[in-house]
Amino acid sequence: QVQLVESGGGSVQSGGSLRLSCAASRYTYSRYCMGWFRQAPGKEREGVAAIDSDGRTNYADSVKGRFTISRDNAKNTLYLQMNSLKPEDTAMYYCAADFNPTVVASCRSGGYAYFGMDYWGNGTLVTISS
Repeated sequence: QVQLVESGGGSVQSGGSLRLSCAASRYTYSRYCMGWFRQAPGKEREGVAAIDSDGRTNYADSVKGRFTISRDNAKNTLYLQMNSLKPEDTAMYYCAADFNPTVVASCRSGGYAYFGMDYWGNGTLVTISS
Protein backbone atom coordinates (compact mmCIF):
# COMPACT_ATOMS: atom_id res chain seq x y z
CA GLN A 1 0.00 0.00 0.00
CA VAL A 2 1.37 3.40 -0.98
CA GLN A 3 0.38 6.47 0.98
CA LEU A 4 0.48 9.95 -0.51
CA VAL A 5 0.33 13.15 1.51
CA GLU A 6 0.00 16.53 -0.17
CA SER A 7 1.02 19.88 1.24
CA GLY A 8 1.68 23.42 0.09
CA GLY A 9 -1.78 24.61 -0.80
CA GLY A 10 -3.00 28.03 0.24
CA SER A 11 -4.49 31.31 -0.85
CA VAL A 12 -2.63 33.68 -3.14
CA GLN A 13 -3.50 36.51 -5.46
CA SER A 14 -3.70 36.18 -9.20
CA GLY A 15 -0.23 36.13 -10.70
CA GLY A 16 1.30 34.57 -7.63
CA SER A 17 3.04 31.24 -7.16
CA LEU A 18 2.70 28.15 -5.03
CA ARG A 19 4.61 24.90 -4.80
CA LEU A 20 2.75 21.75 -3.94
CA SER A 21 4.50 18.72 -2.50
CA CYS A 22 3.43 15.11 -2.31
CA ALA A 23 5.32 12.82 0.04
CA ALA A 24 5.02 9.17 -0.86
CA SER A 25 5.61 6.24 1.44
CA ARG A 26 8.33 3.84 0.37
CA TYR A 27 7.54 1.56 -2.54
CA THR A 28 9.52 -1.03 -4.43
CA TYR A 29 8.21 -0.44 -7.93
CA SER A 30 10.85 0.74 -10.36
CA ARG A 31 8.42 2.15 -12.89
CA TYR A 32 5.61 4.49 -12.10
CA CYS A 33 3.38 7.29 -13.23
CA MET A 34 2.74 10.04 -10.73
CA GLY A 35 0.48 12.96 -11.38
CA TRP A 36 -1.43 15.92 -10.09
CA PHE A 37 -5.16 16.24 -10.56
CA ARG A 38 -7.50 18.99 -9.54
CA GLN A 39 -11.20 19.38 -8.97
CA ALA A 40 -12.96 22.71 -8.78
CA PRO A 41 -16.40 23.06 -7.20
CA GLY A 42 -19.07 21.82 -9.57
CA LYS A 43 -16.55 20.53 -12.07
CA GLU A 44 -15.12 17.16 -12.96
CA ARG A 45 -11.69 16.15 -11.82
CA GLU A 46 -9.02 16.80 -14.42
CA GLY A 47 -5.44 15.75 -14.88
CA VAL A 48 -3.03 18.66 -14.52
CA ALA A 49 0.43 17.17 -14.95
CA ALA A 50 2.19 13.84 -14.76
CA ILE A 51 5.68 12.44 -14.71
CA ASP A 52 6.88 8.91 -15.31
CA SER A 53 9.83 7.01 -13.90
CA ASP A 54 11.94 8.09 -16.90
CA GLY A 55 11.31 11.72 -16.08
CA ARG A 56 9.03 12.36 -19.04
CA THR A 57 6.26 14.82 -18.36
CA ASN A 58 2.84 15.73 -19.61
CA TYR A 59 0.78 18.85 -18.96
CA ALA A 60 -2.78 19.88 -19.52
CA ASP A 61 -3.05 22.66 -22.10
CA SER A 62 -4.48 24.99 -19.47
CA VAL A 63 -1.28 24.90 -17.39
CA LYS A 64 1.46 24.54 -20.00
CA GLY A 65 4.15 27.14 -19.53
CA ARG A 66 2.95 27.98 -16.01
CA PHE A 67 3.20 24.73 -14.05
CA THR A 68 6.19 22.42 -13.67
CA ILE A 69 6.04 18.90 -12.30
CA SER A 70 9.15 17.30 -10.83
CA ARG A 71 10.16 14.58 -8.41
CA ASP A 72 12.94 13.93 -5.99
CA ASN A 73 13.48 10.19 -5.95
CA ALA A 74 15.79 10.34 -2.94
CA LYS A 75 13.04 11.99 -0.92
CA ASN A 76 10.18 10.07 -2.54
CA THR A 77 8.50 13.41 -3.13
CA LEU A 78 6.57 14.82 -6.06
CA TYR A 79 6.29 18.56 -6.66
CA LEU A 80 4.14 20.91 -8.65
CA GLN A 81 5.52 24.41 -9.09
CA MET A 82 2.66 26.70 -10.06
CA ASN A 83 3.43 30.16 -11.41
CA SER A 84 1.29 32.91 -12.91
CA LEU A 85 -1.71 31.55 -11.07
CA LYS A 86 -5.18 32.49 -12.22
CA PRO A 87 -8.53 32.43 -10.43
CA GLU A 88 -9.53 29.48 -12.63
CA ASP A 89 -6.73 27.46 -11.03
CA THR A 90 -8.71 27.45 -7.80
CA ALA A 91 -9.40 23.83 -6.89
CA MET A 92 -8.56 20.95 -4.61
CA TYR A 93 -5.33 19.46 -5.88
CA TYR A 94 -4.65 15.75 -5.54
CA CYS A 95 -1.52 13.70 -5.94
CA ALA A 96 -1.90 10.26 -7.48
CA ALA A 97 0.30 7.33 -8.40
CA ASP A 98 0.01 4.16 -10.40
CA PHE A 99 2.40 1.34 -11.16
CA ASN A 100 0.36 -0.55 -13.71
CA PRO A 101 2.41 -0.96 -16.92
CA THR A 102 -0.49 0.27 -19.07
CA VAL A 103 -0.87 3.44 -17.05
CA VAL A 104 2.89 4.01 -16.90
CA ALA A 105 3.11 3.66 -20.68
CA SER A 106 0.36 6.26 -21.12
CA CYS A 107 1.76 8.71 -18.62
CA ARG A 108 3.75 10.99 -20.90
CA SER A 109 1.02 11.15 -23.53
CA GLY A 110 -1.67 12.24 -21.10
CA GLY A 111 -3.52 8.96 -21.03
CA TYR A 112 -3.00 8.76 -17.30
CA ALA A 113 -5.82 11.27 -16.87
CA TYR A 114 -8.32 8.75 -18.17
CA PHE A 115 -7.29 5.81 -16.05
CA GLY A 116 -8.32 5.27 -12.48
CA MET A 117 -5.05 5.87 -10.68
CA ASP A 118 -4.57 3.34 -7.91
CA TYR A 119 -3.27 5.58 -5.14
CA TRP A 120 -4.50 9.01 -4.09
CA GLY A 121 -3.74 11.60 -1.48
CA ASN A 122 -6.39 13.51 0.43
CA GLY A 123 -5.80 16.73 -1.43
CA THR A 124 -4.63 20.26 -0.72
CA LEU A 125 -6.73 23.34 -1.42
CA VAL A 126 -5.50 26.09 -3.71
CA THR A 127 -7.44 29.35 -3.82
CA ILE A 128 -6.53 32.15 -6.19
CA SER A 129 -8.12 35.55 -5.75
CA SER A 130 -8.40 38.15 -8.48
